[in-house]
Amino acid sequence: MRCWSISAPGEPVFRRALSDFVVEQDWQAIAERLAAIAAGETLSRPLEVRLNPPRDRTVALFVSRLSEEDGARSGYILHFIDLTEQKNLEAQFAQSQKMQAVGQLAGGVAHDFNNLLTAMIGFCDLLLLRFRPGDQSFADIMQVKQNANRAASLVRQLLAFSRQQTLQPRVIDIGEVLSELSHLLNRLLGENIELRLAHGRDLGPVKVDPGQLEQVIINLAVNARDAMPKGGVLQIRTENIDLAKAVGQGAEVIPPGSYIRIEVTDTGIGIPPDIIGRIFEPFFSTKDVGSGTGLGLSTVYGIVKQTGGFIVVNSTVGAGTQFHIYLPRHLGEVIAPAAPVEEAPQGDLTGVGTILLVEDEAPVRMFTARALRNKGYTVLEARSGDMALELIAETPGTIDLVITDVMMPRMDGPTLVDHIRAKLPTIKVIFISGYAEDTFGERLSGEKGLHFLPKPYSLKDLAAAVKEIITSPST
Repeated sequence: MRCWSISAPGEPVFRRALSDFVVEQDWQAIAERLAAIAAGETLSRPLEVRLNPPRDRTVALFVSRLSEEDGARSGYILHFIDLTEQKNLEAQFAQSQKMQAVGQLAGGVAHDFNNLLTAMIGFCDLLLLRFRPGDQSFADIMQVKQNANRAASLVRQLLAFSRQQTLQPRVIDIGEVLSELSHLLNRLLGENIELRLAHGRDLGPVKVDPGQLEQVIINLAVNARDAMPKGGVLQIRTENIDLAKAVGQGAEVIPPGSYIRIEVTDTGIGIPPDIIGRIFEPFFSTKDVGSGTGLGLSTVYGIVKQTGGFIVVNSTVGAGTQFHIYLPRHLGEVIAPAAPVEEAPQGDLTGVGTILLVEDEAPVRMFTARALRNKGYTVLEARSGDMALELIAETPGTIDLVITDVMMPRMDGPTLVDHIRAKLPTIKVIFISGYAEDTFGERLSGEKGLHFLPKPYSLKDLAAAVKEIITSPST
C-alpha cells in the first residue's frame, strides 16, 4: 500500500507506505475501507485513525477512488483532517461531566452520612452524661465518638469535592496564613525536605475560609512529600496577577480579572501524562492500598472551585510538579479576626420555651428532641412539613423556635417556613442540614430570624445554638 497524497512539512513522504504513518491497530480498518471503495461502494463517512509517533494525532481519513479516462482504477486519493484538538475537547467535556456527576453523588452520600453521624455523635453525648470520665464505659463511648468525628471529617472532604461544603469566608492576607502554617508544614515534611516560602510584594487580600485554605496547602504539601521519598525542595510562592483577557491553561479557562496566585512546586518524581488528567477525581490514587483515601486532591479541587478560584497543574516526570492556584483578589481591606469568645459553661446551656422540631430522619429527630428536653425545653416533634403545620394549628400556646431540616420529602424546610411565617411572621428558625449553607445562603441573608446549624452537630453545639437564638431579642 503506497501513499501518494499525504504530506508533512519538512518530511519527504512520496512513495512511502501508508503503514509508516498509521498505528498498526488501524491498518485492518483502512484495508477494509480501500477494499470497499475498490468494489465500487460510495462511503462518505470518514474513517477515524491514529498517526504514529512523533505525530500522535487523531485524524479523519476520507478515501476516494482515482480513475483514468477509460474508467480503469489507477489509485486512491486520501485526505486527512486533523481531529486531535476536537478529541481533546471532547475528552475534557466528558471528564467535566463525569466529575460533575461524581460530585453530585458525593454530595448526596455526604448528606445521608451526616444524618447518620448526627445521630451517632448525639447519642454518644447522651450516653456520656451517664458515666464519669474514669469509667471504662466512658472511655469506650469516647472512642466511638472520636471515630464518628473522624468519619465526619471524611464527609467534609466529600462535601468539599462536591462544592457543597459550609464555608466561613473572611478577608485575609494569604502571606500571614502561610507564615503561620509554615511550622506545621515543616513538621509534616520532615527533615529531608526543605520548605521555601516566597511572598509577593504588596500582596492583595482574598476572601476565603482560612481553615479550608490551610487544608488546601496541607494536602498539596503531603502529596509533594510523598513524591519526594529521598528528599527535595517544596517551594510555595505568592504573587499578584492581573489578567487583561481570559487565559486557557489545560482544561481551565481563567477569566480576566485580578487574582492572587499561589504556586506550590516540588522536585519530586512528577506525574505521568497518562494519569495527570485524573488526579482530581475522588478516590483516584497511585499510592498503595491503605496509604490514602484518594480524596486529597479532589478536596483541593472542590475547595478552590467553591471559593471561586481556579487550579492548574503542570508536571514533568522525574523533575517535579507545580500547582497554580488562582484566587480572586478582594477589593477591600483586610479585616482583623475577632477575638475568640470564651465558651459558656455547660450549666448555662439550659433554657425554657417551646420548640417545634421538624425532621424526617427518625434517629436525628429522637436525639435532638431528647437533648433539648434534657436542657429544659418543651419539644413538639414532626416528621414532615404537613405534620408540623397541623401541630401549629392544634397548639394553643406560643412556639418560640422552629428547628427544621432543609431537605424533606413533599415539603422542604424553606417552604415550610414560608407557610409558618405567613401566620407567625417573627418566629425564629434554625435550619439544620447535611448540605452546605451556601445552597440557600441568599435566603438566610435576606430575612431576619433565620439561622443555620450544619450536621453533624453535637449535643453541646445544639444546646448552645438554641440558647443563643431563643434568648436573643426579637426584631
